[in-house]
Amino acid sequence: MIGGLGDVGKIPELRNRILFTILMLAVYRLGVYVSTPGIDVAALRELFNTDDGTLFGMINMFSGGSFENFSIFTLGIMPYISVSIIIQVLTPAIPTLEALKKEGESGRRILTRYTRQGTVILALFQSFFISLGLEKQGLVLEPGWAFRLSTVITLTAGTAFIMWLGEQITEKGIGNGISIIIFAGIIASMPSVLVGTLALAQTGEMQPLTVLLLLAFCVLTIGLIVYVERAHRRIPIQYPRRMVGNNLAQAQTQYMPLKVNMAGVIPPIFASAFMVVPATVASFSDNAVLQEVMSYLTPGTWSYTLIFVVLIIAFTFFYVPIIFNPEEVSENLKKNGGFIPTVRPGKPTTDYLFMILNRLTLWGSIYIALVCIIPQLVYFELGAESFAYVFGGTAILIVVGVTLDTASQIESFVVSKNYEAFMSRTTKKRGGMGSMSYSRSRLLKR
Repeated sequence: MIGGLGDVGKIPELRNRILFTILMLAVYRLGVYVSTPGIDVAALRELFNTDDGTLFGMINMFSGGSFENFSIFTLGIMPYISVSIIIQVLTPAIPTLEALKKEGESGRRILTRYTRQGTVILALFQSFFISLGLEKQGLVLEPGWAFRLSTVITLTAGTAFIMWLGEQITEKGIGNGISIIIFAGIIASMPSVLVGTLALAQTGEMQPLTVLLLLAFCVLTIGLIVYVERAHRRIPIQYPRRMVGNNLAQAQTQYMPLKVNMAGVIPPIFASAFMVVPATVASFSDNAVLQEVMSYLTPGTWSYTLIFVVLIIAFTFFYVPIIFNPEEVSENLKKNGGFIPTVRPGKPTTDYLFMILNRLTLWGSIYIALVCIIPQLVYFELGAESFAYVFGGTAILIVVGVTLDTASQIESFVVSKNYEAFMSRTTKKRGGMGSMSYSRSRLLKR
């Protein structure tokens, strides 16, 4: 991978894609520091500091620090993710959405339009209740409908702009745009949290041994995630001898790699979005019921841990069959003449792939749940609440997963471009040799 990444500067298209991605992320980070009009930012930060250790930290992490500043990007990308979850859940249940999914590119565009429209509607709903909550908390300079309307329009426009940035990165940049934006927000918060933790050790508020334990456990977590993320189960696929043109191709055995964590970073993102959306509204409300709900969603409590684990496992089992359908894979193998040794083609192959997929999904979901929960509980036990959010299992899993996926895409891009260049040189060389032999034959005839 390192050798492939070293050729990035030699490919203009890839270099332009990377520069475009960096430029879009720079625009996103600038917007984080543009505060929403009419907010007493100093009072909001004081409230944020007094409520440290609650779900405020997770909301702030996924918004890239926008929540603490109450910027135009306060809602972040979470409304888009929440609506995407709803669309994917409703697709198998609603025949119209299922038909659109099977139509290919045209159907995908319609579903994307529905997702965008739903994102705007959800952002309008969230921003309105947040504006009401801010007024009740006394964080607004001039309360009234003018502030509410400006807040609703500003926050909704910010979410729509982030959604557009993510789509632009996916289309014209490198990597998945939504994941890259979340990744950038987490990475931007890491230096300040790390410096703050070291400052606590210098002032004596935290023991140096505790800081060493935090850093050692963080490095251990990163190593474990990298190891598991690169682990996969290889399924042998055998192709019999067959005629390719006028030549008889020999029988060959290939391998289908199935990752242990096939769902990647999607389950923790989905689970966090599912918990962050109601918590965002409840955070600025005096309603007794919402405050009771908020108490059960406080990180570190048994109720939060149980709900988060259940959501991760559920979303893993829901998402994996979407990206890997054993029936389609079995049908494609049968059409191409491939088969799994000792397994008959057709339904037996489908059942075998389902069995392998269920086992991998089970262990993958357990792995994701443990990685997202155990580091956070350890950091809370050591008294490092802010460290638990930015360097917790969920954040580290997202950072490592997005880094590995983006590096793999860059490597694949480099390999494909080098292969195209090699084939073009080979074709030119053969063309030159053909012209030379043709000229030589003409001379012999003369």
